[in-house]
Amino acid sequence: MDSIVILTVLVVIFALVFDFINGFHDTANAIATSVSTRALPPKIAVIMAAVMNFIGAITFTGVAKAITKDIVDPFALSNGSLVILAALIAAIIWNLLTWYYGIPSSSSHAIIGSIAGAAIAAAGFDILNYSGFIKILEALLLSPFIAILAGFLVMSLFKVIFKKASLYKTNKGIRLLQICTAALQSFTHGTNDAQKAMGIITMALIAAGWQAGGDIPLWVRIAAATAMGLGTSIGGYKIIKTVGGKIMKLRPINGAASDLASASVIFGATLIHLPVSTTHVISSAIMGVGSAQRIKGVKWGVARKIVITWIITMPIAAILAAICYFMLDLIF
Repeated sequence: MDSIVILTVLVVIFALVFDFINGFHDTANAIATSVSTRALPPKIAVIMAAVMNFIGAITFTGVAKAITKDIVDPFALSNGSLVILAALIAAIIWNLLTWYYGIPSSSSHAIIGSIAGAAIAAAGFDILNYSGFIKILEALLLSPFIAILAGFLVMSLFKVIFKKASLYKTNKGIRLLQICTAALQSFTHGTNDAQKAMGIITMALIAAGWQAGGDIPLWVRIAAATAMGLGTSIGGYKIIKTVGGKIMKLRPINGAASDLASASVIFGATLIHLPVSTTHVISSAIMGVGSAQRIKGVKWGVARKIVITWIITMPIAAILAAICYFMLDLIF
């Protein structure tokens, strides 16, 4: 019983650490365009993002419930706390590595791959809830393509609307719009990304026998939202530099278009209770915007590196989680 208590407490701590890291790792994407186009100073953008992420995180729970039950059944895990702790450690390691090198990898891919890898290491492939897991994979894989299309369409619409406007007046007005779109972007980030830690903590509570249903307790929602808000307040300037400038040269109109496109895709996923990668969606929306303006203006070499990171994140996270599980199993 003592080991169950220790493991569950460790899961809660590491889940909040994961959310904190997610705050400065992924939220950088949400404000990258507004900082790069100088619509907002970095410090103001980070504070605004922290507040809007907190509000978004406590507003919805559908994605958290999907994480709780759709990857593996927490009631079927005899050593669920150990599995979840291993998954969290692996996801945190990968997030810190990619943050250090300024690569906008997906925290969503990392944690979902880690949960699957640790669960398989503990109980074999049959433990996976294949219908739910495939549904989540489909959302993760399709959302970047939807975001590219959305970015292309929004930018094409902006080109028609602002066709006869002067560049100076357009940039001035769009910068004001960008403040609103950056706030919306941060809010939608909170509605989806903060949910993942909530779902993980709830999984641990169920696995420990401390909770009978899949509802997300209020204290879990507040704790996860606070952790993400605090992480956001630190900022992730390395990733801001990659997303905001290295994919394409951004002007205010490009930034506003990509913010609107990506926020729409993320919030749409939240409403149908599906976790998506905000990193994938935001980066893809920028590519779509760049393609609508000038295909050659997109730095496809940088985009290719980002895509490669997207592809390798889930299998690497799964392998890391399996290794972490076997090491923790020796300890506990």
